[in-house]
Amino acid sequence: MKKAIVVGASSGIGHQLAVLLAANGYKVGITGRRDQLLLNLQASNPEQFIVSVFDVTDIAAVPLKLKQLTDELGGLDLLVLSSGTGKINPALDTTIEQEINTLNVAGFTAIANWAFNFFQKQSFGHFVAITSIAGIRGSRQAPAYFASKAYQINYLEGLRQKAKSTKLPIYITDLRPGFVDTAMAAGENLFWVASVEKAALQIYKAIKNKRDVVYITKRWRIIAFLFWILPKAIHKNL
Repeated sequence: MKKAIVVGASSGIGHQLAVLLAANGYKVGITGRRDQLLLNLQASNPEQFIVSVFDVTDIAAVPLKLKQLTDELGGLDLLVLSSGTGKINPALDTTIEQEINTLNVAGFTAIANWAFNFFQKQSFGHFVAITSIAGIRGSRQAPAYFASKAYQINYLEGLRQKAKSTKLPIYITDLRPGFVDTAMAAGENLFWVASVEKAALQIYKAIKNKRDVVYITKRWRIIAFLFWILPKAIHKNL
């Protein structure tokens, strides 16, 4: 039986993906801060889920918690990072920006580094992280969120290069959602909003195929391309 950890499994995409992995034969370690939501998920399939409650922003605790959970699972083939935050912050409230950076940059880095080092030591593994299409360009409405996602995208690219240089079967997957029907999808006039179920299914397929970069849903690849080619003079005035 394959073993997986989903960081951020208490709700949203992480929750649904954990359900899907368990349904497809994985034993899954589920983590998050909200213990009751995790316990409810575990109760739905006690044989397949192991709970570990911790906060990704507690950087010193991350390696200890992940090792402990891996030991309880009896190994680790796949680690999915689905924990992140973002807020519209046109007023540039520094507290909000730093909260986003703490989770999306510092917490992300702690998880990513642990996963890569663990997989390199055991000579195989798959690290998957949910970034965002927001990481392609900046935004005046949410500077820290867009910038933190750009950091994640580039960090994953660096890890992919490192994995390639090891010549080991270590895979790095960057998942870039557009709008998904979760609490993170705040705002009006949203379009192409995918259900959590549809997003999780596409993510599961990307994991099975060991893809490098995947847009969720697939049509967001069009928006990504338009973002890339949009002239700076036009983007500056959006």
